[in-house]
Amino acid sequence: MSGGSPPKVVVLMGGSSAEREVSLATGRGCADALRGEGFDVVTLDAGRDLAVRLEETKPDVVFNALHGRWGEDGCVQGMLEWLGLPYTHSGVLASALAMDKQRSKEVYRAAGLPVVESVLAGRDEVTTRHVMVPPYVVKPYNEGSSVGVYIVQEATNGPPQLAEDMPDIVMVETYAPGRELTTTVMGGDEGDPGPLGVTDIVTEGWYDYHAKYAEGGSRHVVPADLPAEITDACLDFALRAHRALGCRGVSRTDFRWDEARGLDGLVLLETNTQPGMTPTSLSPEQAEVCGIGFGAMCRWMVEDASCNR
Repeated sequence: MSGGSPPKVVVLMGGSSAEREVSLATGRGCADALRGEGFDVVTLDAGRDLAVRLEETKPDVVFNALHGRWGEDGCVQGMLEWLGLPYTHSGVLASALAMDKQRSKEVYRAAGLPVVESVLAGRDEVTTRHVMVPPYVVKPYNEGSSVGVYIVQEATNGPPQLAEDMPDIVMVETYAPGRELTTTVMGGDEGDPGPLGVTDIVTEGWYDYHAKYAEGGSRHVVPADLPAEITDACLDFALRAHRALGCRGVSRTDFRWDEARGLDGLVLLETNTQPGMTPTSLSPEQAEVCGIGFGAMCRWMVEDASCNR
């Protein structure tokens, strides 16, 4: 990326997933940061004409700020590979695996990482009987940002009544009690920053969509006040998850930790291959604590971009 004129970076944002508004916020924040780093930045709201618009724009790099289905599940990554455009974050396979919560759990188990038991079941079955002994959680197996999450408590008499927009197949998994922890990884190779730290996410209840994105919905304690054993395990598990899935660029792995059980109470929930990227999002907060400013983090992601990811 040397030469006279600054590299042209297209920031993909918006799209049509359930996380459109989050993606727009991420895209705006990253576009502003990259302009501050000297890049020539164009923002594109990803629609059905995206391939044509990218060919017209002719970027040097695509910064993928999409969240959710179509932008985070390998679909847009495949298109960018077809067009031969270097892009940020993970490639086709890693993106698809991480978005599919059941298959990613299989990868975690094979890598020796701790996860809770889970099954896939039809929505009609889940609403007519308990497919697992409560407490358990019901959620889409291929969405992010805690979209459509139902917690079925032990005292619940009947099965959950799911909303009409829930998919035909959902994931049912054992409820993991405890604190909500998360760790960001910047690259999994030698010389990369690697795992950045651990954040303790403090909320009044479940860390749902509102808690993630509404003002005052949650409080982030970074670095988390944890026993060294738990901090080290989160850093280790997050890096191993990043590598096992084949992630590239930035990823963020979420955990639940039951303090009463010590290390045995730490379980891995999921890996987000395109975490939120505003200056106050979890991953940039961790980078800031490590001395990596928001602009520098975005620059690193652009410089890390490639095809064949």
